[in-house]
Amino acid sequence: MTQYHLKLREGDVAPYVLLPGDPGRVPLIAATWDTAEEVAANREYVTYTGTYQGVPISCTSTGIGAPSTSIAMEELARCGARTFLRVGTCGTFQDHVANGDIAIFDAAMRLDGASRAYAPVEYPAVAHHEVVQAAITAARRLGLPHHVGITRSADTFYASHPRPGSSFNDFHQSWWAGQFDDLHQLNVLAGEMEASIVLVLARAWRLRAGGLAVVMDNIRHVSGESGVFDPQSQLDHGQEHIERLARLANQTVVALHEQDTRT
Repeated sequence: MTQYHLKLREGDVAPYVLLPGDPGRVPLIAATWDTAEEVAANREYVTYTGTYQGVPISCTSTGIGAPSTSIAMEELARCGARTFLRVGTCGTFQDHVANGDIAIFDAAMRLDGASRAYAPVEYPAVAHHEVVQAAITAARRLGLPHHVGITRSADTFYASHPRPGSSFNDFHQSWWAGQFDDLHQLNVLAGEMEASIVLVLARAWRLRAGGLAVVMDNIRHVSGESGVFDPQSQLDHGQEHIERLARLANQTVVALHEQDTRT
């Protein structure tokens, strides 16, 4: 049966699936493989399947945020996906983490709404230890600066950043700045929008999942000379970062496959 949103059928995807948000990043990632073919494209969902160093691999875009990501995971699991690796961008709450560094998620704060439709908020969003270890192994092989820790997955992109208008900036200073300081003190590594739903669903379904992201900015510090959040300024080197992230994701899949074939 063809899946309603992804337009995929069983056999169209590999057991290992990379999950970027942006459909435009799927062909960029697939271009780093040995073989790649687009197998479906519908709405925000684009899927390529191929091989990397002899390992079958797929990549499906999820769109932005937890709701569309949950749809992608539901339909991918029905088509045979068994290991999910979220790949994307994030900000950091920690001053020792530099732009361009890699964040490897071992858990997520569930500040999204979608995961609560699947499990109570007390249910933890935890990455599978095999995926975390494979990501660390891959980062070391590639010599990439990386950090392992918790991410805060939330449903908003702009709400936590100042924008034109003094009233909002005052709100930012009085509310969000305090929240961000708390997250810094709690040693939360990163902030993004999708990891929590990926980790919760994989755990609940007895599958595997983890997350990788390249750090684009420090969330606690205002970006840009104007004092207004300008994501484009962080994305000026985005393709270079995404290519580095793709190499890491590919090597993580290779490390997982090596482990899977030994057991």
